[in-house]
Amino acid sequence: MTQSARLPRRTLLAATLFCAMLPATALAQAAWPAAKPITLIVPYTAGGSVDVNARLVATRLAERLKQSVVIENVSGAGGAIGVAKAVNAAPDGYTLVVGPDSAIAIGRLVNPSAFKFDPLKDLAPVGMLNTAPMVLLARPGLEAQTYADFVKLAKAKPGAYNYATSGVGTVLQLAMELLKQRSGIFVTHVPYRGGAQIATDVIGNQVDLAMLVSTSAIPHVDGNRLKALGITGSQRLAALPNVPTFNEMPGLKGYDMVSWTGIFSPAKTPPAVVARLNQELNAVLAEEQVRAKLNEQGALPGSGTPEQFGQFVQAEYARNQKIVQTANIKE
Repeated sequence: MTQSARLPRRTLLAATLFCAMLPATALAQAAWPAAKPITLIVPYTAGGSVDVNARLVATRLAERLKQSVVIENVSGAGGAIGVAKAVNAAPDGYTLVVGPDSAIAIGRLVNPSAFKFDPLKDLAPVGMLNTAPMVLLARPGLEAQTYADFVKLAKAKPGAYNYATSGVGTVLQLAMELLKQRSGIFVTHVPYRGGAQIATDVIGNQVDLAMLVSTSAIPHVDGNRLKALGITGSQRLAALPNVPTFNEMPGLKGYDMVSWTGIFSPAKTPPAVVARLNQELNAVLAEEQVRAKLNEQGALPGSGTPEQFGQFVQAEYARNQKIVQTANIKE
């Protein structure tokens, strides 16, 4: 006779009702994690900002979950290969991916042959890791001290000026293309393979403008090597208090774009597991030391529920789709 058969029917019923009444997160904490290490896929090579922040969070998640969180760098195709590996993983909470905006909310729009998955359907949002505004920088010799000055120059000579970003289909390009659309100017895009050479060429007056994430832009502005014309976020940066946001400027009310990174799991991951991961991620991002590390880079720690993050991603995708279509951006 089994152990359950020996139990009185009333006891079994009570136990069943008790389990049914437990919060989903409590059940998840009891049953997960324990079996094996969690793999956190970073869809880029080691050493970049996405990788550094992923390792920062992974270390603390491992301590809170009391099990290993292993970083796996799977680079290629603008992040598509790494994200696809997560999409195809078992939805059990043991495989996660750090998803940046370009791979989640832009890539499929500009390069559908590489991004065969649908990030809105094939991934379950866990939570926001961090956000960072972008800064429009001007070369030292450009005859413009403000963005309004540059708009006058650009309208006087359509197509005579150019701007650099780290590639086609990046959030940096979309941020500038939206500015162009809102300002009624034509400026040529000069895509680079990465961000390191961009600053050198703009400082050397070989390129007129560059759109860079705040983490890369702040040192050049502080060192008086480049001029900051505006910030893409809704609030001014504490590190650059005298640089206005584009939202403050005439004709650009409501302009608000940031670079962001989040954590995702494969679709159909149990909601209780996603909730637990979100709970622990938010706890990690609330830690003073973690916040300080992110703030040093000009980034803001994320927060919120999986549902809120999912709604944010949906909105980002919809807005980006309009920008891509209007600007006819293709890989």
